[in-house]
Amino acid sequence: MLSPVELAIAVPFLAAMVLAGAGRWLPRVVVDAVAMGATLAVTGLLGAVLWEAVRYGTVVVWVGGWRPHGGVSTGIPLVADPFATALALVVAVLTVAALLFSWRYFTEVQAVFHTLMLLFLGAMCAFALTGDLFDAFVFFELMSAVAYVLTGYRADEARSVHGGLNFGVVNSLAAYLSLTGIALLYGRTGELGFAAVGEQIRAAGGPDTGVRVAFALVCTGFLVKAAAVPFHFWLADAHAVAPTPVCVLFSGIMVELGVYAVARTYWTVLGGAEETTARALAVFGGTTMLLGGVMCLLQRHIKRLLAYSTVSHVGLLVTCVALARADALAGGAFYLIGHAGVKGALFVGAGALLNRFETVDEHELRGRGRDMRVTSCLFLLGGLALAGLPPGGMWLGKVLAEHAAPHGWWWLTVLGVLASGLTGGAVLRVWLRVFRGAGRRPAGQAGEREAGETAAPTPRVPWLMLAPGLLLLAGGLLVAVLLSGPEVLRGARTFTTGYAGTVLHGRPSLAHAGRLPELWTASALVKGLAGVTAALAVAALAVWGRRVPPAARARPVWSALHTLHSGHVGDYVAWLLAGIVLFTLLVIV
Repeated sequence: MLSPVELAIAVPFLAAMVLAGAGRWLPRVVVDAVAMGATLAVTGLLGAVLWEAVRYGTVVVWVGGWRPHGGVSTGIPLVADPFATALALVVAVLTVAALLFSWRYFTEVQAVFHTLMLLFLGAMCAFALTGDLFDAFVFFELMSAVAYVLTGYRADEARSVHGGLNFGVVNSLAAYLSLTGIALLYGRTGELGFAAVGEQIRAAGGPDTGVRVAFALVCTGFLVKAAAVPFHFWLADAHAVAPTPVCVLFSGIMVELGVYAVARTYWTVLGGAEETTARALAVFGGTTMLLGGVMCLLQRHIKRLLAYSTVSHVGLLVTCVALARADALAGGAFYLIGHAGVKGALFVGAGALLNRFETVDEHELRGRGRDMRVTSCLFLLGGLALAGLPPGGMWLGKVLAEHAAPHGWWWLTVLGVLASGLTGGAVLRVWLRVFRGAGRRPAGQAGEREAGETAAPTPRVPWLMLAPGLLLLAGGLLVAVLLSGPEVLRGARTFTTGYAGTVLHGRPSLAHAGRLPELWTASALVKGLAGVTAALAVAALAVWGRRVPPAARARPVWSALHTLHSGHVGDYVAWLLAGIVLFTLLVIV
């Protein structure tokens, strides 16, 4: 009989096979029911059965019963610790929201869409739960292949094909890099399991230059999936053309899986205590926070704007990994869950605008959303949450990361406020212009009309489309209240200690819960309010500020940034190669 870990992976794949074979003859309501039923089953397995089990220790399942002997592994482990299980659960919840949203959304949708969504769900859950480096690559590729198809789902539109092509080329090259790094690690250790590779490296006296190069190649592939700068160029192109329910998954969890993979590889292969690697991740994380925030503010296409805000927030997650501390990882977990809920809700709001007006251009939509009260609420509260409004998960995650940072990391607080102000301010600017009609209509080229994803524009957005956004937003705003801080810290300590002993030798894995620092302090609240204040100021200046001198002087910089994000896949590949070289040098020098 299959274990809950295996069932959580197998159920979506089996349902996808059924819909792939018989979906063309089934009515739409049956296809929707099968897809939703399978996704709810996975959610139940992860949230009720498996989560209860991992509260008492890591669950390790050896596929086919090929258990290790004397610490030597020849089989493939599935490892469900608290973090991996929680991540898979977030995947399932967001998939439920995306499928529910799509019930009333598409003009014509066939079973192939539901099949792809189930394959995407299965691949992401397997990626989170696998304990084998090569299997992680396999599921990474399956996830990517499905994502390419979902991005270019409207194959009759040139923009859709272009976005899917950029996504496919850049991420395929990243996969080759990861595979090369895996081959180097296998050649050095003779192992492919995360735990076995790490144990062999420690037995050999620790990582040398060759191991660090292999690690850099593996993690470069994962950082491309995470859309860290300078590997981020594909993300906005993909979000601009992908169906809105797919964007919920792309921004809400897919890119975060790349950061999770970096963290897992860092702790199992290098032990999580490498100064050069921490420096490399800190450089890439800080740059990503800043550049993503600036690019977010420069967008008028709402889906691109939200994509660049994801880039910025991924930067903080990468920085949490760089801090190499359990409490920083706990902060990253709170931040990830809060971001998943808030960003999913904002994409639901963007989809509602596209459904009604057949455009998501901020300038074209000025004042047209005054009567969309629920969607207006999504953007207002979503913008404040991105800015770090307490008690949201993004506020709590940032507070914990800053508390875990050593004294020399003062820049983290500065960049945190800047990123919160820029990304939250950009969303609040959209709220002011679109839903309040504030400011003058900016001069410039008219926005491009987009094909609607419903049969015809509707004067009222169905509640079935808005309900997922409201639920996700509530979850993202109440993370600090709904989740137990000590339990999250326990999960972080389990993630960072004793992995190899549990997987290879069956040792107990339950770490002590410990205590998080006091959260509801004046300092923590001031930091949250600083981000909100910065966001309000950015939004006000963007809407009502007239030819602000600093902004005018910086116009050549903004123009240069737009030029860098050219949309040409050759440019993106060039930046990918430059990023590989830089990251590898920072890791080994």
